Amino acid sequence: MGAGHAHTLYRRGDSPVHALPPHTKLAAVLAFVVVVVSTPREAVWAFALYAVLLGGVAASARIPAGFLLRRLLIEIPFVAFAFLMPFVVPGEQTEVLGLSVSVPGLWGAWNVLAKGTLGVAASVLLASTTELRELLLGLQRLRLPPLLVQIASFMIRYGDVITDELRRMSIARRSRGFEARGVRHWGVLAKTAGALFIRSYERGERVHLAMVSRGYAGSMPVIDEATATRGQWARAAALPAAALVICLGGWTLR
Repeated sequence: MGAGHAHTLYRRGDSPVHALPPHTKLAAVLAFVVVVVSTPREAVWAFALYAVLLGGVAASARIPAGFLLRRLLIEIPFVAFAFLMPFVVPGEQTEVLGLSVSVPGLWGAWNVLAKGTLGVAASVLLASTTELRELLLGLQRLRLPPLLVQIASFMIRYGDVITDELRRMSIARRSRGFEARGVRHWGVLAKTAGALFIRSYERGERVHLAMVSRGYAGSMPVIDEATATRGQWARAAALPAAALVICLGGWTLR
């Protein structure tokens, strides 16, 4: 399985976190997110401890705080939604900074912000320490349906190709004096999208025929098998195990 593209989230390194097999990291992140989501929102201290755990992982992986924070900007739409909740959710009202807001809305906003931010941070750490090709191998090792793994592989492999095709079409339009300046140009942009779809579809057909002519029978060959020792599984399980202890404490003290 190829798809050895470098992606902007990945930060090359030789830390203990980088060295873990990809499927152990995928399982650890999934378990961590499940534990975080299962934590009662009233246990504010628990979410602070989760953040400390992720900070420890980032330090072990030698991921700078600035690198991590910049990648967290992807959750801005969810943050905007969370800030609206105290004003639109009905229920008991209270005053914050002179504004009348809903108490259930405040708790809902906190729930979305805390759990969403921790989930995104864990995902960013996973992507920062694991190459795309390794992630695909990890998904395959975890017995994800092979068809889904292949679709993800092709999406990663040809995403840059399609983007480059769109860039060339944009350059061709500009070289002929076209600039999108308003609604009256939406028709041209729609035709561009249609042409891009047709070109992508035709390219996919050609690639499929080329693969079939080379012996493709519905599954991609595995060049190297991703395996993990018990020690590696134990190191990967340390994060969700510590989070589970915190979560149980949150339910106990609720």
